[in-house]
Amino acid sequence: MSTKTVSAPSGLGAGAVFLTAISTILGAVLFLRFGYAVANVGLIGTLAIIALGHVVTLPTAMAIAEIATNQRVAGGGAYHIISRSFGVVTGAAIGIALFFSQAISVSFYAIAFAESFKPVMASLSAALGLPLTDPRLVSVPATLALMGLIWWKGASLGVKSLYPVVGVLFLALFLFFIGRTEYEPGSFFDMLSRRKDNPDNFFLVFAIIFPAFTGVAAGLGLSGDLRNPKRDIPIGTLSATLVGMVVYALCAVKLGTSASPDDLGEQFVMSKIAVWAPIIPIGLACATLSSAMGSMLVAPRTLQALASDRILGSPKVEEWLRAQEPRNGEPLNAIFVTTGIALAFVLMGDVDFVAQIISMFFMVTYGAICLISFLEHFAADPAYRPAFRSRWYISLTGALACIWCMFEMSPVYAVLAILAMFSLYALIARTNPDRRGLTYMFQGAVFQFSRKLQVFAQKSTFDSEGTWRPSTVAISRDSFTRLDEFELLRWISHRYGFGTYIHHIEGYFSKTTSEQAAHDLSRLVDRAEASRSNVYVDTIVCPSSTSLIAQLVQLPGISGKANNMLLFGFSASTKGALADLTENYQLTAAVGFDVAVLAASPRGFGYRREVHVWLTADDGENSALMILLAYIIVGHPDWAAAKIRVFALAPLDQLEAEEQRLASLVLEGRLPIQSAHIEVVAQNGDLDRRDVIRSSSIDADLVILGFRGELLKRVGDELFEGYDGMGNVLFVNTQRGVELERPEEEPPEEPEQEPEQEPAQDSEPAAQGALEAETREDPAASATEPAAEAESDERPG
Repeated sequence: MSTKTVSAPSGLGAGAVFLTAISTILGAVLFLRFGYAVANVGLIGTLAIIALGHVVTLPTAMAIAEIATNQRVAGGGAYHIISRSFGVVTGAAIGIALFFSQAISVSFYAIAFAESFKPVMASLSAALGLPLTDPRLVSVPATLALMGLIWWKGASLGVKSLYPVVGVLFLALFLFFIGRTEYEPGSFFDMLSRRKDNPDNFFLVFAIIFPAFTGVAAGLGLSGDLRNPKRDIPIGTLSATLVGMVVYALCAVKLGTSASPDDLGEQFVMSKIAVWAPIIPIGLACATLSSAMGSMLVAPRTLQALASDRILGSPKVEEWLRAQEPRNGEPLNAIFVTTGIALAFVLMGDVDFVAQIISMFFMVTYGAICLISFLEHFAADPAYRPAFRSRWYISLTGALACIWCMFEMSPVYAVLAILAMFSLYALIARTNPDRRGLTYMFQGAVFQFSRKLQVFAQKSTFDSEGTWRPSTVAISRDSFTRLDEFELLRWISHRYGFGTYIHHIEGYFSKTTSEQAAHDLSRLVDRAEASRSNVYVDTIVCPSSTSLIAQLVQLPGISGKANNMLLFGFSASTKGALADLTENYQLTAAVGFDVAVLAASPRGFGYRREVHVWLTADDGENSALMILLAYIIVGHPDWAAAKIRVFALAPLDQLEAEEQRLASLVLEGRLPIQSAHIEVVAQNGDLDRRDVIRSSSIDADLVILGFRGELLKRVGDELFEGYDGMGNVLFVNTQRGVELERPEEEPPEEPEQEPEQEPAQDSEPAAQGALEAETREDPAASATEPAAEAESDERPG
């Protein structure tokens, strides 16, 4: 349940946002530290600091303005706007960091306010003979007085007081700009680079100066008090940011042309340049008071909004922080917490140290806002429809600039700040599992990225023929009683290939089967997540296996390229799946799909230590695919200790030749098979070769065999039987030539070199492509495709 931060809107407009932001932007740093910046990094360096600072703040201002126009804006300022667009979990992580940066800003401006009283304190100390030099004598009472003022009068008085404050501020700047000195700046180029001896590091100066640019979000704290936040926030925020940038650049030029680097190091050098010197301390007091008031207005509202969203983990604390002052709706207890944090930093008394702390807090906050804005752009969520639009590259630039500046300012603090932000997000996400977080945006971004990759892959003209990569679709009706097919697909798609697992629900599509499909899909997704697989899972309701396979062979691959292999599975108790294959094999052959059939045994995949590949004279083109699949499977960590053994059945008088051919085949494919693991087995005509295979591979964890389409048509299911007592057996059939090595690209032939190339082609070693030559010479193998096509034509429609 959300609680509004004020009882009723005050009817404020874009002017209030502008005044709140500009009074914070043109604040303490301008009067106290801008001369210091010009003295240490020169005029050109100061302009670079202004530019770099706005490379961070302008994208942030544009992102905030965009987010604010995406939806109805209530109280809570930047936190409410971010959390309602990007999710409460993400918004809370940013909101907590933002609250601390706003609360610490109060102390920064209170310390700077005390600095404006140094001339007065020095005079009183001399007159009264008392040690009145400690600025905390002013900053502590000022902080407490500010708290009382906000508590008693509320936001409306704070905004009304900004009008005279901003008036005095611009009067001070006007008198500063028209002031003159006797300093001669010299040539233009000398003026640009002139700085004092032993200057401070550029990024140390940047860290001290950066709080000058952080007023960009100050006006957002009034979001609950505005008449039309979707219009007022973009106008007020962007105009204040641009006006502040111009004023800072003009002040840097004025300082560089009006005083020497040594004089610029003095704290109140602007007083020596202004027409009337006292206006600078007065302007500083007004600027710091208005900035502190702006921070004191927005910080409690941010904390109250966090508590209203019940994100802090303690209902009692959240209830206490949501409490409001009955008279004006001010967040009373949140004001007390903000004051306590501010006083802790006020007591430190060092304006430069507090400035560096604020810079790091704001950097990590602004960087997170820009990064999430970039992700939202990339995700292209149709629900994200802001009236004002920034650009994705602007947000990305702001995010990268924040990260770079953080590490340049302090690598140690940058790492700690980023770790703290991620830890905070993880903690909030853990305690609020039902709330939307970064996952939602990353899903959208990944979706868009995947879509573009798929379209690119489809449009690519690269010819991948000869570099076969498995894009496998597994089909099963027994997904929850037998895991073998899923496991095999998981290994195939781990690194080298792509896998789609389809759970077949037999029947007609209806409300009942649709609900069952959704339930089964949820179980499959949980399995895929638990097994850390790269398998894409889905369910299909279909009345018959024929129509299912007809759909699947037309299914686009998840990689952007077409699928190329179907994986079936069966066990002794579920031979219905085998019937699906035997009845529809000609359909898969007609469209050129490779087929793999897994015969699951009670032993499963055993200890995953040995894969046996059996090659026969009938395998032809199957041989290369069988070896490649073995290599792909043992590439999975589950098979890390496995070895591949290759067996070949050959007549007794051809044993040596077959062994050499096989060794050459393995060598060309660069496969991790040692020569000791290659064995040629003599084929005895009186002995069933299934008995030979069983005797040698009885203890293998996976056996890979080839099969031919015309033999399947002739003998049916018997082709896969007779391997009792063994582990799992994978039968493979390919419809295309699969190369074991990547074909080399040949350079374009020049006409005058054609006669010289012919002898080289004629002298190609006979051993090259022995497997392909055998396939071409094998009449049975070459008859496979015509038989498949003829059978496909004979099938009834």
